[in-house]
Amino acid sequence: LGAARAGRSRIVMRDVEEARDRVLMGPERRSLVVREADRKVTAYHEVGHALAAQLLPHAHRVAKLTVVPRGRAAGFMMPDADDRLHVTRPALEDMIAVALAGRAAEEVVYGEVTTGAQNDFQQATGLARRMVTEWGMSGRIGKVALATDEGAFLGGGPQLLPMSEATAFAVDEEVRDLIDAAYDRVLALVREHLHRVHEVVTVLMRRETLSGEEFSTLLAGGTLEDGRADGPAPSPLPA
Repeated sequence: LGAARAGRSRIVMRDVEEARDRVLMGPERRSLVVREADRKVTAYHEVGHALAAQLLPHAHRVAKLTVVPRGRAAGFMMPDADDRLHVTRPALEDMIAVALAGRAAEEVVYGEVTTGAQNDFQQATGLARRMVTEWGMSGRIGKVALATDEGAFLGGGPQLLPMSEATAFAVDEEVRDLIDAAYDRVLALVREHLHRVHEVVTVLMRRETLSGEEFSTLLAGGTLEDGRADGPAPSPLPA
């Protein structure tokens, strides 16, 4: 349909990418009037996600990031597709960290935070809670199942099984510890690479959308005109 609207008889890659983005995130809303200050907050938020995705050792690398509003999102960072059948605890911890990195970038750059991380918190908290209650990845709770998938056929998520008040408190503490540890990691990451974050945001504000390859080039200190790096790329963090 995109090719037909553009008057082309052949489908090109940008048509495929647009169809993918439309299905995943909704249609572009270029007619939406967004203040420049809000666009910049969005840019820092999405570059924060992208920085963590690119540098954390078990995270999925960046496929695309944009500040063009789409669906209900003011912008988004799309990671590479996940084709893993088995996900390790370090990979899940990195997924939580990537989800929280947008808020971390806002805090480091502006010294305050916005309401834009609501979905990020839901994603991070959901992963952390499943690690504790379903996947036996909590040293304190142990290798037990505290949730069931019986409600999934009704469209809901896992349902918690009956548990004591002490166990429920321990679950909440474990979830909070996972979230806090991940947030501390990405705060340190953003602070370490803040000069690159500023540089990428400047380009993203001008271009509106960056591919994963373009983001990688900028993060390495290069330019999009010739792709040459001015210095070595930041190394992934140790596992």
